[in-house]
Amino acid sequence: MTGTRRRLLWRLVPPAGLAVAVLVSLLNVGAGLPASLAMVPPLIEFFALAATVFASVHHADVIAHRTGEPYGTLVLTVAVTVIEVALILSIMLAGDGSPSLARETVFSVIMVVCNGVVGICLIVGGFRYGEQGFRLPGAGAYLVVLMPLATLTLILPTYTTSAPGPLYTPTQLGFVALATLVLYGVFLYVQTIRHRDYFLSDSGDDEDDESHSTPATRQVWESVAMLLVALTAVVLLAKGISGSIESAVASVGAPIEVIGLLVALLVLLPETLAALRSARRNELQKSLNLALGSSLATIGLTIPAVSALAIVLKQPLELGIDLVDTVLLVLTFGVSLVTFGGGRTNILPGFVHLVLFATFVFMIFVP
Repeated sequence: MTGTRRRLLWRLVPPAGLAVAVLVSLLNVGAGLPASLAMVPPLIEFFALAATVFASVHHADVIAHRTGEPYGTLVLTVAVTVIEVALILSIMLAGDGSPSLARETVFSVIMVVCNGVVGICLIVGGFRYGEQGFRLPGAGAYLVVLMPLATLTLILPTYTTSAPGPLYTPTQLGFVALATLVLYGVFLYVQTIRHRDYFLSDSGDDEDDESHSTPATRQVWESVAMLLVALTAVVLLAKGISGSIESAVASVGAPIEVIGLLVALLVLLPETLAALRSARRNELQKSLNLALGSSLATIGLTIPAVSALAIVLKQPLELGIDLVDTVLLVLTFGVSLVTFGGGRTNILPGFVHLVLFATFVFMIFVP
């Protein structure tokens, strides 16, 4: 597909997604359909949602490429966060509500990124190049922020005593939300201004010409408009599909944790493909920036946003994970410290991370 046709396709997807959201959700297209066709509208919504998520990330990337750092990173981060918050809140508030969805999604994002995406990238790059290098200070910066953020939001709530269960009190929730924002804000400052060189790839010459070309002003403004349309479509589609996702998961007898995994996979899919392309070009540092940056943004921005709305709406928000998930999380961070502790890596830690990801998925269905 040529560049012109590809750009035309990305321009058509957001309006199409918005049209599907209006027709299926607001006009209640599925009402009155026979039982054999009852799943057709939700399936249409799901595929429209997936395509619109890809379109959102594409147009955010166009804007980011033109604006440069630090604003480019912020545009991408805000776009992905809006998508994730929309999905989480829509499912949390649908039907009887799902107060644990934010926890399941955040935990799934960490496991998908730190084990699934990282593992595949290390294996793809390792088989092609033998060993791959990355900037040790950059990888260390990700981990030194990610570990306390994950502990504050996922482990600590299980052991506090002010509220029963894996819950924070509103005061505790507000403090933790503020702490995560501060840590993430400092990290963004370090990544984009103070120590930007920690996160730059050593092999930027292997990129294709399309990635080097700066978008024209008209193309940037088109992407701004399409991004707004796409994000609006995502919010409406998420609202319409939320009940269908819960019903589908319940109908097959799958545990509620599957919903969090599905949300994480849907939101992370565009960035995962970009990370894999970078690993194939021997740009492992870019893969780490995309992968580990996603997990940091999920905690640093999604948790404060969901926490604020939970406090305002007086909705319960379960954050603490159980002992099995805590063991998997601690093991993931321990292996990550070894993987990214030497500045070079190969296929061996890649397979170790993939085994941990497979264990995480297996434990969802066989706890």
